[in-house]
Amino acid sequence: MNRINHLFSTKQKDILSIYFCAGFPTLEGTVDTIKTLEKKGIQMIEIGIPFSDPMADGPVIQHAATCALKNGMTLKLLFHQLKDIRKEVRIPLILMGYLNPIIQYGFENFCHTCHETGIDGVIIPDLPFKDYMEEYRAIAERHDIKIIMLITPETSEERIRLIDDNTDGFIYMVSSTAITGAQHDFNAQKLAYFQRIANMKLRNPRMIGFGISNRQTFETAAAYAAGIIIGSKFVALTDEENGNTERATDRLLKVLKE
Repeated sequence: MNRINHLFSTKQKDILSIYFCAGFPTLEGTVDTIKTLEKKGIQMIEIGIPFSDPMADGPVIQHAATCALKNGMTLKLLFHQLKDIRKEVRIPLILMGYLNPIIQYGFENFCHTCHETGIDGVIIPDLPFKDYMEEYRAIAERHDIKIIMLITPETSEERIRLIDDNTDGFIYMVSSTAITGAQHDFNAQKLAYFQRIANMKLRNPRMIGFGISNRQTFETAAAYAAGIIIGSKFVALTDEENGNTERATDRLLKVLKE
């Protein structure tokens, strides 16, 4: 069983997934970050593939991606760094990146290398659902790579049902139509969106991301989904701690409880 499916079959609530950008703040820190996060009890990790035009990302992750590229991070190098990751790490690992670098690598080759490396799923924010269905789904399924689709408050019920029927892993529920970045709380409109999706009784579990940075946003979002995805807050804390992911993770977990 794919590790993503196994996670959600054994734990239905309070899953915490952390995003970080490979190659930031140091080029060689990817494996240590993953091992530290697992040691600290994080249940799933998203590894960002840096890209020069990350349109869905806010200033914190844009800065991290720019620094990672300057450090020399590439998709090929990332796979090389991860080649032995499954000798020590058991939790699900997901790559998150934009379509351009993946297409340049070759999608079939990309999925094959993901499988060989031990990557369980991929999030591609700029992959149109129609293209996924027509061109990429069969390839990903052949290599047991889960393509995770995003929904937003603007996504129609019809499209959400289509995504739910044609994907297998989880649905990434973006908390707003804005770019990534911290928020202090969720307004009534966002709470109504969370409730509306919960009422749909989807087949796939849901993870909520974008804007979760404190106890209030964490607990509110957690009440409406299987778990939470945190990116910008962790990346910012890692930067503040000069790359010390252990201290950054401890600070994040403390913030979510205070």
